[in-house]
Amino acid sequence: MTHAGAVTVTRIVELELVRLRPSPVGRGADGSVPVLVRVSDGVFDGWGEVPGATPGQWEALTRDFGPALVDHPWRRPTEAAEAFADLPWDPALVGALDTACWDLWSRQRSTPLAHALGGSRTALTAGVTLPRQVSLESAVTEVNRQVGAGFRRIRLEIEPGWDVEVVRAVQATFPFLVLQVDAGGRYSDSESDMDALRSLDSLGLLAIEDPFDPEDLAAYGRFAAEARTSVALYRPLSSLGDLVEAIRAEAGDVVHVDPSRLGGLTAARRAVDLAVDAGRKVWCGSSARTGVGRAATVALASLTGVSLPVEMPRAGLRGRDLVLPPVRAHDGVVPVPLTESGSGHAPDPGLLPGWTARSVILGSRGTDASDRPTRGG
Repeated sequence: MTHAGAVTVTRIVELELVRLRPSPVGRGADGSVPVLVRVSDGVFDGWGEVPGATPGQWEALTRDFGPALVDHPWRRPTEAAEAFADLPWDPALVGALDTACWDLWSRQRSTPLAHALGGSRTALTAGVTLPRQVSLESAVTEVNRQVGAGFRRIRLEIEPGWDVEVVRAVQATFPFLVLQVDAGGRYSDSESDMDALRSLDSLGLLAIEDPFDPEDLAAYGRFAAEARTSVALYRPLSSLGDLVEAIRAEAGDVVHVDPSRLGGLTAARRAVDLAVDAGRKVWCGSSARTGVGRAATVALASLTGVSLPVEMPRAGLRGRDLVLPPVRAHDGVVPVPLTESGSGHAPDPGLLPGWTARSVILGSRGTDASDRPTRGG
């Protein structure tokens, strides 16, 4: 076990996997639900999140990834993922366990996670994403709600047929608002799609994200070469190797870094460095469904190389955050926890049992796994 100021070996003696109920967090179309990961050295705990684990991923966590990490020795969290070297690459599973180890390591040292990662900023400008609305009028109304809540950057999800008009409608009402769009890989090189993208390029957006199929970096490169607007990359990036390839292909000049998509904080921190060294701008988003994952994203976004607003949940969403204190923007600003060790957030012990569908404990309880379904799990 590692103590503050020491450089000794850490071993995870207990690892808990908590599959959440779909009722408070929703269920993905593939049956996925968030899974929380708790790692313990016997004194301190660290937390991570799989934003949406399918039944197959849950099985892989309990059967392969979790047991591989228990008792695996590491000195720094950058070494923890070596436990998974012989397992199939799954960035979401590796990411949750890697992030939990970073949280544990910084708590061992009574250090904020942001500082452990090398971050120095104390507060972050927040951005928010709006899904497609039922009409242009409702889109403008929803943007107004977010602007009223203090958000400085709005990211609109678009698709063919719902793109240029909605941007123009929002800009007519909020001419000075910073806007970017997320195309979700839904456009092709057809004449109509390219006309729409070129029209978007003329509207002064912060960025056009993922216009094409994630596998078609050549299309990204062609569009980036002609566009005045920055082209942002997210879905083409599921590893550091993907980022290196995208940089070489000059596929875009903004990188959207999500720890869950890249394989945790170790890879995400390296991605920020790679992107900045290559002259790319960076923003940190999060596919996280709870404050556990969002807290890790806030810590990552405190790095000086992250120059664009961090993604936060939009105003008006119902439901409570699972963690204490909640990870939210306040008047468009997100504080970076610097008075607490680790992420500065942890699941609310009063809420977690009611959110839990099933939990599995690996390690020090005398058996390889203690599987505890809850009522209705």
